[in-house]
Amino acid sequence: MQSLHDHTHADVDAHTLKQWLHDGGEIALLDVREHGQYGESHLFYAAPVPYSRLEVDIVRLAPRRGVRVVVYDNGGEDPTAARAARALAALGYTDVHRLAGGIAQWQHDGYATFAGVNVPSKTFGELAEEVFHTPRIGARELAERQRRGDDLIVLDGRPFAEYQKMSIPGGICCPNGELALRAHTLAARPDTTIVINCAGRTRSIIGAQTLINLGVPNPVYALENGTQGWYLEDLQLEHGARRRYSDDIPPADVPALAQRSAQLAQRHGVPTADAAQVQAWLGDATRTTFLCDVRSAEEFAQGSLPGAQHAPGGQLIQATDQYLAVRGARIVVFDAEGVRAPVVASWLRQMGWEACTLEEGVGAALVNEPVQTPVPPIAVLSDAELSQALAQGAQVIDIRPSMRYRANHIVGARWSIRPRLDRLPLDPARPVILLAEDAALAAWAANDLRASGLGDVSANTGTPESWSAQGIPLASTPADPADGDCIDYLFFVHDRHDGNKAAARQYLAWETNLVRQIDERERAAYRFPAG
Repeated sequence: MQSLHDHTHADVDAHTLKQWLHDGGEIALLDVREHGQYGESHLFYAAPVPYSRLEVDIVRLAPRRGVRVVVYDNGGEDPTAARAARALAALGYTDVHRLAGGIAQWQHDGYATFAGVNVPSKTFGELAEEVFHTPRIGARELAERQRRGDDLIVLDGRPFAEYQKMSIPGGICCPNGELALRAHTLAARPDTTIVINCAGRTRSIIGAQTLINLGVPNPVYALENGTQGWYLEDLQLEHGARRRYSDDIPPADVPALAQRSAQLAQRHGVPTADAAQVQAWLGDATRTTFLCDVRSAEEFAQGSLPGAQHAPGGQLIQATDQYLAVRGARIVVFDAEGVRAPVVASWLRQMGWEACTLEEGVGAALVNEPVQTPVPPIAVLSDAELSQALAQGAQVIDIRPSMRYRANHIVGARWSIRPRLDRLPLDPARPVILLAEDAALAAWAANDLRASGLGDVSANTGTPESWSAQGIPLASTPADPADGDCIDYLFFVHDRHDGNKAAARQYLAWETNLVRQIDERERAAYRFPAG
């Protein structure tokens, strides 16, 4: 094992890192701990890039190999950041730093940490409500108005899969990124009241304010506290609803909608770049340029620009750190019709990002070679081969998410996660099989095992159903792994959706309190319009 202080990275102290985060230069601050650890406490601008997924996710989140990178872990004896730094160096990242002492030292030096996920985006939503005085309606009042049969429509600003889990009765799925293009077809009468909801607060606020900023004639409200507020008032939620916007927009409507969006973008100082300009940016080795396709998943699947990532507009605002890990980067957003992208860019600019729209949209002629990370080779066994290997005494390690393991796993398989594989007592003379949902994740985990002296490592990407079909015995263990070992799972965010009112109240209190936790420099990085 190499020493923790090797040539792959230099240490940076907390005070220097704090300056770097506000010096205007590009920086990718990566929390390389697992999702549950990140969600309990992390730095404000940190992007969650768990070590178990590092090589798979980093090229999308921080594509430029020369970008300034800082990785951190818990500190103390935790070797995760040093491992991550070595992995990044192996991928060709040339300016990698490790936060000395990790998050423990950061806190010791007097700097704040934050619980939860998507913290910069959620803080932005709370500030937006303060700045714009976004009108809101409580769950009880909405329920009463629905009961009376008032002329109103509830639009759910979340993606369809989230909407299906639980929704306001009668609500129609129209993700925030689609509102500018589709709200007028859903609320055709100018007198119809429009209520935007999400699961909590951010997308309700941003969705409602989007329509207000666009100047729609309708009365518009955010549903206060979303589906959680509804549930806390003992009102019934719908589950499995399938109402969604229609894909068809009358072509004659588009010019006026595009003009309205262009005026909004102009008010917020959103520049437009043509394909030639963007091509030049993509060739600039000193800056990071993200291409974000803000259209629907269905449209993206039919084809997009080379190297673009699918970043549906509402989610890009709601969870920016899941799409972009480089503070100070350029963001080019585009659509097909010039209605959605300008709205998304107007919000990104207010969030402090250098965002612009692409003049030609999805029709732009761009040459762009997406950066690829070669995945280490690994043999992927069929379920029949897995069954045979089990009979011959193979060691089986299940690296699927901990909650999936608890629900159903192969008898005798041990659960682990990549940063903790070195804790397993494995016999180097016997083959090891990694059970994973993604062969690439298994390949990188196998890379670590081979480096520690295990020669025969393969993978299987089956499911409990496919294992069972082979006659492989399964078990469920609701308490194993123990909660404390489930470092990939954030209990406090998930429990609020599982019938736990205390968790829902705690979550909403956390969200509304974010604004009081940030410091002056973090507050100043947001750029709301004056007055």
